[in-house]
Amino acid sequence: QVQPVESGGGLVQAGGSLRLSCAASGRTFSNYVVGWFRQAPGKEREFVAAIIWSGTLTYYADSVKGRFTVSRDDAENTVWLQMNSLKNEDTAVYYCAVGRGPVYQKSSYNYWGQGTQVTVSS
Repeated sequence: QVQPVESGGGLVQAGGSLRLSCAASGRTFSNYVVGWFRQAPGKEREFVAAIIWSGTLTYYADSVKGRFTVSRDDAENTVWLQMNSLKNEDTAVYYCAVGRGPVYQKSSYNYWGQGTQVTVSS
């Protein structure tokens, strides 16, 4: 079993940047899909981005395309979510999740982190 652990959230002004990290605890991310989801108050948890560990394919929600970048560090067994040009509507709890795919399907992820709060102020 692999347990993802997120870190890096915080408070940032609109237009600023934050980088979230997701580290693997227990096992490595090898052969998994690692995804990022977010949930704002009163809203459903939604897909943000994902990376397939065994390759270089990445996936993004339209709302973050061009602003967010997901990447991985093999040596540290960590996935990063670089978030630039942040907007008020990016405010949410961000979750890292691990599964086998399909990447956009929330129910396909078996392991979830505890979440990290990202707050964007205007």
